[in-house]
Amino acid sequence: MKQKPIHPAMQPFLEGQVLLIDKPLRWTSFDAVKKVRILTGVSKVGHAGTLDPLATGLLIVCTGSFTKKINEYMGMEKEYTGSFTLGATTPTYDLESEPQDFKDLSHLTEAQLIEATKQFAGPIQQLPPAHSAIKKDGKPLYLSARKGIEVELEPRAVTIYEFELTKIELPKVYFRVVCSTGTYIRSLANDYGKALGVGGHLSSLRRTRIGIFNVDDAKSVEGFEQEIAKIKAAHV
Repeated sequence: MKQKPIHPAMQPFLEGQVLLIDKPLRWTSFDAVKKVRILTGVSKVGHAGTLDPLATGLLIVCTGSFTKKINEYMGMEKEYTGSFTLGATTPTYDLESEPQDFKDLSHLTEAQLIEATKQFAGPIQQLPPAHSAIKKDGKPLYLSARKGIEVELEPRAVTIYEFELTKIELPKVYFRVVCSTGTYIRSLANDYGKALGVGGHLSSLRRTRIGIFNVDDAKSVEGFEQEIAKIKAAHV
């Protein structure tokens, strides 16, 4: 992509910046990248780790020469908070599809819910969701899944460093997870529900940290837009 002339005040973004963006609900990660391109005029922009449209939170966006650091940032551990809804599964493991196969939860105790988290601590083998962007034979899995074509999934080695329940309000349980790169929290929701024998799916997700970067230091899209407007206005 050829770089077009940009506003002089945007030169630092052309040279290279690391931006912490708090991705809004229903935005794709690419939507956020596209917004940064439009606001700064810089064509060389990328992100360090996809967030699903139904997730919010920390997205690291790199511009200019700092795009070389993307792989480094992607390799850092991640922290997430959110909720699993127990007692039903979904084909996508989240609310992108309709809940099905409903089960009774009345027998579950708090002790059982907490105990079930322990089997996911440490290095585990995790099957990615069939509805994911992982490629098999050069094609993203979700394309086959949408057509109803079954694809044999291969488990991936990931590490769950911390998995705790922060609140229990059945059918929802709220969690905090610290994990390695490549971990699918959607798959963790599905597997956790399976371990309890009642099924489960991801009902909300927020990425709160990537390595040393925290969402508390991130700007909203609106905040970043206002910042760019001020920088341009101050440049004479």
